[in-house]
Amino acid sequence: MAAAATMAAAARELVLRAGTSDMEEEEGPLAGGPGLQEPLQLGKLDITSDEFILDEVDVHIQANLEDELVKEALKTGVDLRHYSKQVELELQQIEQKSIRDYIQESENIASLHNQITACDAVLERMEQMLGAFQSDLSSISSEIRTLQEQSGAMNIRLRNRQAVRGKLGELVDGLVVPSALVTAILEAPVTEPRFLEQLQELDAKAAAVREQEARGTAACADVRGVLDRLRVKAVTKIREFILQKIYSFRKPMTNYQIPQTALLKYRFFYQFLLGNERATAKEIRDEYVETLSKIYLSYYRSYLGRLMKVQYEEVAEKDDLMGVEDTAKKGFFSKPSLRSRNTIFTLGTRGSVISPTELEAPILVPHTAQRGEQRYPFEALFRSQHYALLDNSCREYLFICEFFVVSGPAAHDLFHAVMGRTLSMTLKHLESYLTDCYDAIAVFLCIHIVLRFRNIAAKRDVPALDRYWEQVLALLWPRFELILEMNVQSVRSTDPQRLGGLDTRPHYITRRYAEFSSALVSINQTIPNERTMQLLGQLQVEVENFVLRVAAEFSSRKEQLVFLINNYDMMLGVLMERAADDSKEVESFQQLLNARTQEFIEELLSPPFGGLVAFVKEAEALIERGQAERLRGEEARVTQLIRGFGSSWKSSVESLSQDVMRSFTNFRNGTSIIQGALTQLIQLYHRFHRVLSQPQLRALPARAELINIHHLMVELKKHKPNF
Repeated sequence: MAAAATMAAAARELVLRAGTSDMEEEEGPLAGGPGLQEPLQLGKLDITSDEFILDEVDVHIQANLEDELVKEALKTGVDLRHYSKQVELELQQIEQKSIRDYIQESENIASLHNQITACDAVLERMEQMLGAFQSDLSSISSEIRTLQEQSGAMNIRLRNRQAVRGKLGELVDGLVVPSALVTAILEAPVTEPRFLEQLQELDAKAAAVREQEARGTAACADVRGVLDRLRVKAVTKIREFILQKIYSFRKPMTNYQIPQTALLKYRFFYQFLLGNERATAKEIRDEYVETLSKIYLSYYRSYLGRLMKVQYEEVAEKDDLMGVEDTAKKGFFSKPSLRSRNTIFTLGTRGSVISPTELEAPILVPHTAQRGEQRYPFEALFRSQHYALLDNSCREYLFICEFFVVSGPAAHDLFHAVMGRTLSMTLKHLESYLTDCYDAIAVFLCIHIVLRFRNIAAKRDVPALDRYWEQVLALLWPRFELILEMNVQSVRSTDPQRLGGLDTRPHYITRRYAEFSSALVSINQTIPNERTMQLLGQLQVEVENFVLRVAAEFSSRKEQLVFLINNYDMMLGVLMERAADDSKEVESFQQLLNARTQEFIEELLSPPFGGLVAFVKEAEALIERGQAERLRGEEARVTQLIRGFGSSWKSSVESLSQDVMRSFTNFRNGTSIIQGALTQLIQLYHRFHRVLSQPQLRALPARAELINIHHLMVELKKHKPNF
């Protein structure tokens, strides 16, 4: 319809350009109805208007000509005038229909107009009411602001009054002495809970009065006298109670830890004295120090004396050194030889004293041990003594810090005032004992006991014993180094010719060294010390030199090698039981054992197969130098070697095996040597085969008598001993 209307408008414009007379004639029949005499409103197409612009008309015409319906009409040759009149007629009919519809709805439109008018009246009244509300709200807002200002002023006055009341209340509460406080301080026993509660209240009031007096509060004078009398009474009762507890420590057979623990429940008593009567606090502290220092000194002197009575009767003496000869004549009443006293150089079960379970085990009870006729080495007694010292010192230090309210240097000074005499006595006893001590293992175990106890004290956060541990180590380390140096010197000065009859079995001095070294190495592995390893290195060098000196006493090289291998193997086996496989001692003796074993195998193969060995070495040297032609002159020698080996190798191997098993005390070591010798023999015969495969000896008739290498291997396996 829009496109049709547009075409009609365009067509009408063309008709209007042609003239208006015809249109007026055509409109006549349509002007019969009422209200239809008004001119047609053409809008923008009205060319009679002043606003008509030809350029715009051209644009509209051009746009309408591009419309698809217009194009279609022009192509089909439609008469535009006729078409325009038809469209105009349709528009007038539609207009007439719309007018009739409007007339039919006129009553509804009038009703709608009345309703709109009524709504306007209602809205006008609402507007008036809202205006009244707005004026009322403005007046209420001003009243609210006034009330807020009044409320703020009242809050400020209230806070000021509350602040003044709080200050005055605190002052009055701090100065007023209630009757319950007076009754408890004067009448209640110090052990009752209410006495402790009121004592804390009294302490707080005394502090408050002192503070207010410093500010110049006059009301303090009214209560100062009452508080002073109560303070004096409380100090008197507390002094008597604490001194009574301290005096109870002095009773014989008293476990002082029980009343000491009870005192911790009343540690506020001392704090009260410290803040209100320092002279009495100092008196109590001095009395405690004097009493406990005597108790500890008496207890440890007695315990140490009884503890030393359960030590082994046989202890190492200055002549009990590693290099001391074991063939000296002994009297009837002389001590047994070193060989029967293994505890001097052997660790055995003594190392368990530094194990976690044994280290913190209950202390030894001397009278129980005496009743059971039990004896202990020195390190066990040392462990028991110092564990008791460690445990009591830790408890005492923590008690001092908590009860006497001290820390840092002050706590250290007070602790040493209590334990100083006991620690000095213990150090003097240890120094005296070490003067005649020659048991290096015991001293070394004591060193490691101290190192572990020092770590335990650090974990318990008790630094008061640090200086004591350093003093103990300063006594133990020099003595240990001295004993080790004495053993080194004893081995260095040992004369093999004074050792009596020698055999190829492991020497007792090397066994002592092996046991001793493995003991120290296993202990040192837990907390390594470089100085210990250096001293053990010196001792090892001297023992190696000693073994070489003793080996030189044998006439034959074979016996020398057997002696060296037996001793190296024994020392290596003992060391490997306790030391790590990668330790310096194990690696050193392993290298020595391998070197001497290889030399012994060559020495072992030399008598039965020496000619074969010499020929193979000479032939290989000639082949390497390019002089293989010289082998042609060795045919007779080669023939003799082939036939000699074929006829005697079995008996030689059997004799060799028996000789090895007789020579070595360690069957496993002997087996290893036999296997090494047989392996080397197979390799030697294989090399002999390769020499005979040279062109110069390939045509030798005796080659047919050679033993097949695989057959030889099978036969030699039959001689392999099994253990």
